[in-house]
Amino acid sequence: MPANQHEEVLLVEDNSADAEMTVWALEKNQLSRGLHRVKNGAEALTFLFPQGEPATAGELKVVILDIKLPLVDGIEVLKRMKSDPALKLVPVVILTSSSEPADRAVCYDLGVNSYVVKPLEFEEFVSTVGLLARYWLKVNCSRA
Repeated sequence: MPANQHEEVLLVEDNSADAEMTVWALEKNQLSRGLHRVKNGAEALTFLFPQGEPATAGELKVVILDIKLPLVDGIEVLKRMKSDPALKLVPVVILTSSSEPADRAVCYDLGVNSYVVKPLEFEEFVSTVGLLARYWLKVNCSRA
């Protein structure tokens, strides 16, 4: 990640409504500082692996990643992150509409830190995102 970026949260979400709800939930919980959103897996890889620079975690504390993405799916983004020495310790939370056991299994096999199926109800969605963000940004101290 370029030295001038100070993002703490990378949100990778192609669905505008889900992205807006996620951002709103982060703002409501005062956890939106340093939020950067991309709309597909290719943009996520460009952000995480900028051309001409080695991957670096920088200030990144958590990646909230959908798996059903255009161009490059979230599973490929996860695979690339967890295979890179500089990014493998950055927590990745899958936030997806997929409750397929096969999707869950492959994500855990690749090293995902959490797999959460998106709640359908607005209040539950906001609450779930708030809990996830508080845990990964405030409680969990996996990276110094």
